[in-house]
Amino acid sequence: MKLKMRTAILASATTALLVSTVPASVHPHVFAEARLDVVLNPDHTVKSLRHLWRFDDLFSSTVLMEFDKNSDLKLDDSELKEVANTIFTSLGEYGYFQIVTANGKDVKMKPPAHLMANYENDQLIVLFESEPEKPLKLSGKIDFGVYDPTFYTAIDFTEDDNMSVANLPPMCTKQVIRPDPDTAIAQNQSTLTDAFFNDPTGTDMSKIFATRLELNCTAKG
Repeated sequence: MKLKMRTAILASATTALLVSTVPASVHPHVFAEARLDVVLNPDHTVKSLRHLWRFDDLFSSTVLMEFDKNSDLKLDDSELKEVANTIFTSLGEYGYFQIVTANGKDVKMKPPAHLMANYENDQLIVLFESEPEKPLKLSGKIDFGVYDPTFYTAIDFTEDDNMSVANLPPMCTKQVIRPDPDTAIAQNQSTLTDAFFNDPTGTDMSKIFATRLELNCTAKG
């Protein structure tokens, strides 16, 4: 089976790795440890989502080799800005890997105003913040998650505390949901067709496997 890798987190840094058509099974090749902080307004609406991704050493070294224009084995401010701009452009097509739902319906998010990149301890670090397009009240069930629709990148929250929300009102409870892949497939078998595993453009069905922060609120904020 051939899968055209269109994720292109860093299109120019990973031309051969992510963009070309190569034989591949549906599993991730790039890994990142993540943190997600949900920020609330005083009126109990969601202000923003703050993301931090720390990429694996192998992918980070690929980025270093591509963007280290002066060959000093580090990324200076101008090089990091180029990295950030490339990621910003590449991820726009995929909604910045975010998933937000309110009572089962997708919530539209504004593109982040900008994206920051850093390189520490041989790892690429990406930070950005996004806001809902419309006020998002804490009512019913709200889910926040991160996923790559092409399965090429695995965004992993290694600890439940890495998905947090400060000052959650008493009317709400929170939990981190880590779907079991076998259970997720069984529950969604009717929509998981051959196209799901072969579509080179990716599919939002991969969100059923995403770790997510779930808020359950008994009344409107």
